[in-house]
Amino acid sequence: MKGGLLVDDEFIHEEERSLTVRKTSLFFAGDGFTVYDCKGSLVFRVDSYGGPNTRDTDEVVLMDAHGRCLLTLRRKRPSLRRRLEGYLGERSDGQKPIFGVRRSSIIGRNSVTVEVYGDYQCSEYLIEGSFGARSCTVVEAETRRKVAEVRRKVDASTNVMLGKDVFSLNVKPGFDGAFAMGLVLVLDQIYGDDLLEVGEEQVHPSAEDL
Repeated sequence: MKGGLLVDDEFIHEEERSLTVRKTSLFFAGDGFTVYDCKGSLVFRVDSYGGPNTRDTDEVVLMDAHGRCLLTLRRKRPSLRRRLEGYLGERSDGQKPIFGVRRSSIIGRNSVTVEVYGDYQCSEYLIEGSFGARSCTVVEAETRRKVAEVRRKVDASTNVMLGKDVFSLNVKPGFDGAFAMGLVLVLDQIYGDDLLEVGEEQVHPSAEDL
């Protein structure tokens, strides 16, 4: 049996990691993200892929801080349940996906199923909660063990909750942080910001918040 590695073992840690995710554009769902660790160092980035000049708007590429492609997400069409598939590195023609993601119901909006292909310790995860409210949890389907969480971020110095374009991604020990961020991109592709409150004030983080 393979372990928890799905994308890159560089992002698997023995202690829980809290990452700050910042959406870099608010004009299109999923335009781009930058992700920082608790020291303010860049960990992941996603360049703009949702604008009108994008070559292939069905694909999303997750990169590390140096621009190395870690994961490619591709929307599967046609799909009533907004199904996406994940590929290691930069996807090439004929390459097989390593996981697939779908909404658990075309009616319900609060559950997403992640099916992992191949011989891994966990073959299925569930994402429960509301990504629009920045409150959701990734759990192993069989054991119900939490492996990652998305939460609203609070400015520690003022105790003020930041806008929803800045949020926390908490990755549990032993779980691949790159895979966890890939799932955040999946949720953004499926739901975008359609659940955000209209007119809610957006507060951008300072360096201290990262």
